[in-house]
This record gives sequence, C-alpha cells and structure tokens, in this order.
Amino acid sequence: MKLTKVEKNESGQVELSIVVEKEAFEKACEESYRKNVKNINIQGFRKGKAPRKMIEKMYGKEIFFEDAMAFCYPEAYEKAVDEADIDPIDRPGLTDFDISDEGEFSFKAVVSVKPEVEIGTYKGLEAEKAAPMVDAAEIDAEIDRLRDRNSSLVTVERAVQDGDTVLLDFEGFVDDVPFEGGKGENFSLKIGSGMFIPGFEEQLIGKAIGEECDVNVTFPEQYNAEELAGKPALFKCKINEVKESVKPELDDEFAKDVSEFDTLAEFKADMESKMLERKTAQVESDFAEALHTQLVESLVVELPEVMVETQLDRVAEDFNYRLSMQGIGLDMYLQMNQMTMEQFRGLFRDQAIRQVKIRLALEKVAEREGIQVSQEDLDAEYKRMAEQYGMEEEKVREAIAPKPLSRDLAVQKAMDFVQDNAKVGKPKAKKAPAKKAAPKKAAKAEAEAPETAEEAPAKKPAKKSTKKAAEKTEE
Repeated sequence: MKLTKVEKNESGQVELSIVVEKEAFEKACEESYRKNVKNINIQGFRKGKAPRKMIEKMYGKEIFFEDAMAFCYPEAYEKAVDEADIDPIDRPGLTDFDISDEGEFSFKAVVSVKPEVEIGTYKGLEAEKAAPMVDAAEIDAEIDRLRDRNSSLVTVERAVQDGDTVLLDFEGFVDDVPFEGGKGENFSLKIGSGMFIPGFEEQLIGKAIGEECDVNVTFPEQYNAEELAGKPALFKCKINEVKESVKPELDDEFAKDVSEFDTLAEFKADMESKMLERKTAQVESDFAEALHTQLVESLVVELPEVMVETQLDRVAEDFNYRLSMQGIGLDMYLQMNQMTMEQFRGLFRDQAIRQVKIRLALEKVAEREGIQVSQEDLDAEYKRMAEQYGMEEEKVREAIAPKPLSRDLAVQKAMDFVQDNAKVGKPKAKKAPAKKAAPKKAAKAEAEAPETAEEAPAKKPAKKSTKKAAEKTEE
C-alpha cells in the first residue's frame, strides 16, 4: 500500500489517496478467481475447473476486478489511516476506483476525523466526597422489604383493608352498556397496587366478604382504549375472598430461609457489608461525575453530529441488550410505550453529547500527559475481561482488537490521573428544616431504596454471598 496524498478540508474531513501495488492486487485477483471459478462454465472444461487465463481471455481481466477490489481495499484503508495518523469517527466514503495499465489499484477515501479539542484546567479540580455510612434504620428497612417479598397470603374473615389481596367478580358498564374486557371472575387484586383505574381499589376498602357493591370511576383521558378514554364507568363488584399478607418472623429461621447464613446476626452483618460496598461505589461514582462535569465545562470543541449519532447507536444497543435479559426487545418496548425510535433517541441525546465530550476531554488529558498503554496493560485487561465474562482469553482477543482497547485503557488512565490530582472537598452542610413539635416517640427513619440493577455500580465479589436474599437485596 502507498499513501500518496493526505488532504484535510474545512468540514473536518480528510481525503486519503491510496494505491494498492501490483503484487498485492494480483494476489486479490487470484483470490477472486478462486471464489468465482466454481460458477463459470467454459466449453472443454468441467464446471469450476477452467484456468484463470482462459476465463480472462474469454471475458476480459475485468471479470475478477470487482471482488479483488473488495478483498484488498479494507486492509489498504486501515494501513493508510495508521500512516496518516488520523482518528476516523465514521465509515469512509470511497471514490475514484481505478486500475492502471501496470496493474495497480488506486482509490480515494474521504472520512470524518475527531475534531480539534482544547481543554482548560484538569489538575487540582475539587469535588465533594461524602463518607459512606450505613445506619441501623437502613438495614432494618431493607430487611423489612425482604420480609414483604417473602410474606405469605392468609385467608381472613373480615372486611377489606388497604394492602389486602381480594378475589372479586366485577363487570364494567359505560352508559349502562357492558364494554369489552371489563368483566372478570375471581380476579386477584392487591388493594393499593394501582393495578386498576385510579379510585377503583380505594372504594373496595371496608367491604365485607360476599358483599356486592358499585364502584364509580372515570377512565383517564390518555387511556389506551380510545373508546373509553375520559368516560365515567360503573363497575358492579362482589368480594369473594379476602387475604392478608403475613410477614415471616424475624429470627434465625428467617435468615436460613432467605440466605446461606445460620443466624440473623450473620445475615445482618453481611447485608450491612454489601450496603456499605454499594454506597462506597456510589460515592466514588458521584465524585467522578462531578469531575467529569468540570472537564466538560472547560472543553472547547465543535462536536460533529456523527459522533453524537454513533454514541446514540451504542445507547440503543445497550438498552436493547438489557431489555433482552427480560425477554423483550427494543422494538417491543417502543411499541408498548407508543414511542418512535426518533423519540427514543431524543430522550438520550443530552446524555450522548455529555458522554462524547467526557471521552474527548480525557483523550486530551492522555495526550497532554503522555499517557501510554503497555503490552502488560493490554494483557492484564484481556485476562480481566475473560474472567468477567467467563470466556476463553483467546476468544476475547479475537472479539476486541488491541488498538481500540488500548485507547479505552488510555482514557481510564487519564481519569485515574484526574482523580489522583483532584482535591476532595467536604460536603456542604445542609440547612436543617424548621423544627416542629415532635411526639415523645420519634418515628423510625425511612431508609433509602436500593439501587436498581441499571443504577447499581459494579461490585467486588464478597467473601460470602447470600442466596436469594442477597440477590433480592441488590435488585
């Protein structure tokens, strides 16, 4: 391959003039012949056995050129990109294909490259970092949620209360006419779940077993059945059974049932350790995000639209992967939420812009600080990824090329550099709310809800892992 010309235009694109020498192009033509000869019939030869020279004599040398060009241009383009020392951000536009009388193949590749970037201060940035703490109230609240999830339903002989599960018959009417989908028998409904139309469940509270009652509601204006949207409706209901949710006793037996621990004390200690680990990771994540914000604010760049669109592609792919873990795809999700792909991408556009700017800022830091990625760094990362995904290391190396991985590691090192040189500020004291007359017995503080799987930061493996209890705790 010969790179004969490199020219940058004002729109941030680079034009590469590339020549594939005769010997390399001849090799590609031979490969094209082997691919196509099986489909060529020449009188006097068995199908697929005609010599190349005979085929070219009858049909012309050009018969193998199209595939030959396709075989050799990708490698030639990649080598030209390396030689020109440019960083493409999209696929190239290929033009001016030509094959000379001497047998050389030439073409031009026009590609957008990363924009020029200027960055302000990145050393000595300051951000708050709170000391992660877990108090007893949080642990108790988490265990209480776990008891809720492991509670059992017990039939009771009393009127309906909030939180009960009822079995009921119902039939709905609009303008005294039954409507499709408005009837059910022995339907299981948890009062307070919000499963039914707003106002429906509350009207069942206080009703006795066997009691028949009328429930009056109005369908929401945005209801999915247009013929019912915004209309008042009457539901004739009958309570057949009432079930109360009974939590398991909080003792050693509970710990054994929901974990691999023998005692409640051990289970609580493990839960506290995991909660502290999550909070610590969240504190570190918040600290890094605060530094990211300062880096982005000091960045000067004209961001190409193609970089934002490429990042949005990654967001959509990641979202689709997460949905697939739940048995649905992105297309189904969009349909369920009556959303177009354009609207979906619009929701994540600001996030994509921020992610691209953070990357550009850290790449500039790596450039300024001369951050290098060694072969030892690459080997260690391949090994770590193989262990993380449960794959053979060779398979990981085949799937991920060293060049993009090296760039990713350089960005990670740049962020480590920014954090190592940052100042840790103390969290600002929050103003205490105006005090009200408190009852003699203070109410128990409500604990924070645990992160979702999407929000939870990566966790180090613990020495001991709980069974289903730990899994639910980390959900």
